[in-house]
Amino acid sequence: MSDTYKDFDNRLARIASNKARLRKGYVSRVGHDGLIVFRPRRARFSVSPRGLAMVVLGFVFFKSVIMAHLGAEVYNQRIAALNSGTLVEQAGGFLMYPDPATRWAAGKMRPYLR
Repeated sequence: MSDTYKDFDNRLARIASNKARLRKGYVSRVGHDGLIVFRPRRARFSVSPRGLAMVVLGFVFFKSVIMAHLGAEVYNQRIAALNSGTLVEQAGGFLMYPDPATRWAAGKMRPYLR
């Protein structure tokens, strides 16, 4: 194949990849010469505060249901057992440690879970 065909194939491959990136979103800009140029939009990782709050509240609710079901003494014994385990178990023990919100919610749920 001659160099002309290789250059043409390379150009077609660039156009196809640019078109694939433009499908995910684009921004149009007018250049100084009046030419409209479409550029792919940069991918941004966005975390909404509402979604993050829902995850945190769900986790606190989960911990408080477990604490209300087991009782504070048994729950603390199980956390202590996790803290004396492997590194992954220690991380779980750290995450499951009862915070004030968990204790308050467990106290409110305790009469209903007996």
